[in-house]
Amino acid sequence: MSRKTFVIGVGMTHFDKPGRRNDIDYTDYSLEAMTKALLDASTTYDAVQFASVGYIGADSTAGQRALYQLGMTQIPVLNVNNNCATGSTALYVARNAVQAGQAEVALALGFEKMKPGSLGSNFPDRTPPLDWAISQMMELREYDVAAPMTAQIFANAAVEYGETHKNGSATEEAMHLIASKSHTHSTLNPYAQFNQPASVEQVKKARKVFGPMTLLHCSPTSDGAACAIIASEEYVLKHNLGPQAIEITAQVMATDSTLAFDPTGAKKSCVELAGADMTRFAAKKVYAQSGITAKDIDVCELHDCFSGNELITYDALGFCEPGQAVPYTLSGATFHPKFRPKNQQQTGSFHNVTVNTSGGLISKGHPLGATGIAQCAELVWQLRGWCDARQVPSAKRALQHNVGLGGAVVVTLYERASEAVKKAEKGWVDPRVRMGYNPAVACRGVSDADVKRVMAAKGSLLGLRSGLYPDVKEKLDAILSAKL
Repeated sequence: MSRKTFVIGVGMTHFDKPGRRNDIDYTDYSLEAMTKALLDASTTYDAVQFASVGYIGADSTAGQRALYQLGMTQIPVLNVNNNCATGSTALYVARNAVQAGQAEVALALGFEKMKPGSLGSNFPDRTPPLDWAISQMMELREYDVAAPMTAQIFANAAVEYGETHKNGSATEEAMHLIASKSHTHSTLNPYAQFNQPASVEQVKKARKVFGPMTLLHCSPTSDGAACAIIASEEYVLKHNLGPQAIEITAQVMATDSTLAFDPTGAKKSCVELAGADMTRFAAKKVYAQSGITAKDIDVCELHDCFSGNELITYDALGFCEPGQAVPYTLSGATFHPKFRPKNQQQTGSFHNVTVNTSGGLISKGHPLGATGIAQCAELVWQLRGWCDARQVPSAKRALQHNVGLGGAVVVTLYERASEAVKKAEKGWVDPRVRMGYNPAVACRGVSDADVKRVMAAKGSLLGLRSGLYPDVKEKLDAILSAKL
């Protein structure tokens, strides 16, 4: 059985610089995101029949610990870790549960509490999952032991792309423009870690990281959480949620092809090492499943962990003809119309796709487990038409791209619900009225009353370490600090 699936609720926290909020834990971030998503969906945790939770920097079953704050309801819970594609992998698992008829309502949660600085291995005494990628990159380009490994992978990919297609210095200019766009778009996103614009000149003058990339080309480490509620068409119709429901019309997950690693040496490529082919493969399948082309996409949240990845991904997603990503970028076709540079208003034969209205990973932030679900939230708000100043006019279709080295990619297509679904408006209450504000344009916390509205009828662990049970907290803190 394969059923239609809809996003009926989304919620996320502000994305913070690691260490900025040491007073709160991953459980607090998760509770806020889940509460917002369930309020948006006009339901409670009792309705959730399946959950998938994505994170990297937490212990086993941390997903259950986060979920149990809302209730211990004996539902299946899957914890997933898929590098930077973790969030969208959790979304993929939750959507599959609903699509297959295993659940009417599923919850996808992603969270992260990260360490400052560039990413490293948690288990240096074991075989690194990316040893093959690093070894191949070292054969292709000079390796800089002082620079972050991931920055080198994506910078080298962009440089190779420009060399292959004879773009000259225009490649660097395109990368600078991508970074500037991300920082500019984020000025209208209240959830973004960075809200200050950055001109191309400011991007160029920032501290060098590797190759043509400066610090403003790179996504930061972040703390935060995001949540999405997925439901069947039957549930949407039964509960009169059509006007807010956004359909997931196609979704494909893929992993690396042999183009990413060629032991023969004949086709070794930094572009393919960065995951371009799995993105290409997944995007083609999404377009085939939905019967559309890249030219039908209005808005996209693209995995811009570094500007170089956004550059090569325009090509892989089919937004431009093969080899045309640099001139496509310089045309301004991916800017929000409000911010498109005046000298780049004419995009010629290029199709306009507004990319990363949220500010992308570069400026919104990149808490690994939450990133993919935060992308989903932004696109749901865009297709609902809630985004006010950053709204893409008349957006009907949205594409999400979330990739992780090692590797995995999830490409997801969202569309406004059909008129047959949307017409069930009797008894519908706009979530903005129910919540008392528009969550697409205002980032607010949640109250105790909000949490109580969405909790399951019984079995919550809420408050275990928040002071509701001070005697338990004192003993637990002592145990964890080895004082007993």
